[in-house]
Amino acid sequence: MLSTVYSAGLFGIDGFIVSAECNARRDFSDFKLVGLPDLAVKEAQERVRTACDNSGYKFPPMALMINLAPADRKKEGSGFDVAILLGILRSGGYLNPELDLSKKCFVGELSLSGKLRGVRGALCMCVAAKDAGFTELYLPAENAAEAAAVSGIDVYAVESMKSLVDHLNGTAKMEPVRFDEAGFFANNATRGPDFSDVRGQFMAKRAMEIAAAGGHNILLIGPPGTGKSMLAKRMPSILPPLTFEEAIETTKIHSVSGILPDGVSLLSTRPFRSPHHTMSAVSLVGGGVNPRPGEISLAHNGVLFLDELPEFPKTVTDSLRQPLEDGRVTITRAGGRVTYPCSFMLVAAMNPCRCGYFGDETHKCTCRPDEVRKYISRISGPLLDRIDIQIELPTISYEELASTAPGGETSVEVRERVVAARRVAQERMSAERRIFCNAQLDSATLRKYAKLDDGAYDLLKNAYESLGLSARGYDRTVRVARTIADLAGSEIIGVPHVAEAIQLRSLDRKYWG
Repeated sequence: MLSTVYSAGLFGIDGFIVSAECNARRDFSDFKLVGLPDLAVKEAQERVRTACDNSGYKFPPMALMINLAPADRKKEGSGFDVAILLGILRSGGYLNPELDLSKKCFVGELSLSGKLRGVRGALCMCVAAKDAGFTELYLPAENAAEAAAVSGIDVYAVESMKSLVDHLNGTAKMEPVRFDEAGFFANNATRGPDFSDVRGQFMAKRAMEIAAAGGHNILLIGPPGTGKSMLAKRMPSILPPLTFEEAIETTKIHSVSGILPDGVSLLSTRPFRSPHHTMSAVSLVGGGVNPRPGEISLAHNGVLFLDELPEFPKTVTDSLRQPLEDGRVTITRAGGRVTYPCSFMLVAAMNPCRCGYFGDETHKCTCRPDEVRKYISRISGPLLDRIDIQIELPTISYEELASTAPGGETSVEVRERVVAARRVAQERMSAERRIFCNAQLDSATLRKYAKLDDGAYDLLKNAYESLGLSARGYDRTVRVARTIADLAGSEIIGVPHVAEAIQLRSLDRKYWG
């Protein structure tokens, strides 16, 4: 007897459908599993056999051959257990022979007691099942709320094999899980640290607002204790809310990595990742024998904060160069090639020298000039060219620190201007595909959408010649000016907009020139 039950696997952040084909013969007792399984899949034989007995079903004394198709694609993980056992139970006569399983997909790991354990990447597999034409997806209870965010397919939360078999046989019905989309958007509000907590640093706050409005990368330079980390941690609070599509895309990456917080079915706030400077390039970009997403992909649609930027190994920071340009990273291994999205805002912070006080008016710097240059040279020029805004933070005065007055505007107030500026930019660039903010404009679209008046053109020409900007640096200065003009409600880029953009770009001349 041959029966087929459908399941799903993962490759990168994409799911794919797996057919668990079960062929049973009564001439002798055996159990074989083929179809390019990894070790976790091979161990399913013992989990399935024991879970079957503990669920109240006698394991069929037959020769069982399980083929996981397509056979040329490696199967990883334990999510095929449920489909394998259902195929065996059908061969043993425990399922209604008239039951149509052609539009049903089953994913889950089995415990020895017959209960279902959660798996990674439930959202990704649900998307794959829907795209393949399935109408029902059965998942462990802890994964069902996550997968229910996908519309167009019924998702069922399964506690145990016994309850699943009873449901399929019609003796105890389960209801599909419903996703509360209205509740998702209600919860998608500013939370966490607020901009008003930061004392002083009005220039730096303005730079952060410009960076958020245009999606620009930003570098904060200043002595210890000037608020660099405080500002960076508050960047997500002024970014536009996640759209539903962005939330799905972001959650897929976190789901595949197995780091979704408990009780969270869909991420409602932009991610903020802050890896330590001792991390490796693989941890940052992604990789491994079975490639997993790195920190840049986990920061997709959010913020990647690199504190003490010069302390990161140069090989690590240089690995950011291509992802910052492309918004995706491709990892190639012997088993295949995986592409992960990584469209993130880079917020970096650093001291101006090893002791931290070069150029500070209140503390004496103990570093020699050659030591300052050596410290700064740890950041490569090509990476610096990809950081649109560089802003210097002065030491906070005692009066600012001790003041009991409010620290300034709240994140909500700043966020309103950021959202308005982004809306203006998106309406202007509505004809462009996959361009959502000014930072994504390439040279061709920049010439199309960034019109300078005569005064701004002359000012930028003088800056290009006197500061020795690269071609990429020129483009990024214009992009920042475009964002400043959007915040000011101006369609044409004028002298004040270019002047402020140059001021936010020229700090590298002080240290690198």
